[in-house]
Amino acid sequence: MLVNGKWSENWQPVQAKDAKGGFVRQTSSFRNWITPDGRPGPTGEGGFAAAKGRYHLYVALICPWASRTLIARSLKGLEDVVSVSVVEPSLTDQGWRFGLYPGADFDTLNGATWVYELYTRANPHYTGRATVPILWDKEKQTIVNNESADIVRMFNSGFGTLASSHYDLYPETLRGDIDALNDVLYARLNNGVYRAGFATTQQAYDEAFADVFGMLDTLEECLSSGASWLIGEQLTESDIRLFVTLVRFDAAYHGLFKCNLRRIADYPNLTRHLERMLTVKGVAETVNLDHIKHGYYSIKTLNPNGIVPLGPDLAWAAHLPVASRSSGAQT
Repeated sequence: MLVNGKWSENWQPVQAKDAKGGFVRQTSSFRNWITPDGRPGPTGEGGFAAAKGRYHLYVALICPWASRTLIARSLKGLEDVVSVSVVEPSLTDQGWRFGLYPGADFDTLNGATWVYELYTRANPHYTGRATVPILWDKEKQTIVNNESADIVRMFNSGFGTLASSHYDLYPETLRGDIDALNDVLYARLNNGVYRAGFATTQQAYDEAFADVFGMLDTLEECLSSGASWLIGEQLTESDIRLFVTLVRFDAAYHGLFKCNLRRIADYPNLTRHLERMLTVKGVAETVNLDHIKHGYYSIKTLNPNGIVPLGPDLAWAAHLPVASRSSGAQT
């Protein structure tokens, strides 16, 4: 992590612990918003007006938080408005790195080798972890925002007529229901798998494990009526939040994070939701199983020998572009 703008220690997955030994995630620190006219958003300062070509998104394809911003960018038709760079999947001692791994990029915009260099460019005295996603302003040469939930909503409504109106991921009439579901989805499932995987005590693990499978059971029941989406009859940001965890679950969380009571493949309704999402135009292209498996299994504290499993056999992977399907360890 960075301390006063200097890299101070090797990357570690556990950022902080609570009194029970549970995993505590770092709070995002850059919270400005892009708006159609540059006025301030819900947090931060103004001056970030929507414009084609002004903003750049940095992501890791292994990261569910980054992936949901990629999905929102695609669904809102912003591919030609907001450019993207992808980091290598492996988590190194110095965090995320740009480079040669298939499907990754060099940082041709800022010339960074490590993601943490973007943070010190935005704030030379930054203290904290250098996380993705990052929404970068090419004009001001700074980070606009590094909170994925904010970025999804910016892509949904902050770019005005530059974005497609085909999907409204946060419709006004459903916002109360979306916010309520997002809160429990995050605590029990999206972050719940991390709480299980990075628990440092049995109690913390047991509680996280119960939350994960309790939430999956609840969602399986909610989808049992044959509903196409979680809320109402339209795809919303809650569906994206669920999808990014489902698509990683059997490949990484089930084994590496010890979330092994059941697989997503054992839940027919959740599997149906996952496959439906993959058929939405532009979503499958944001999923890279090779990056997901190599990224998670590069976490030294959980997998010190770096062995990447050859399985599991995932039927839904047939929906993915061939280059993004995992075929075992790279040489």
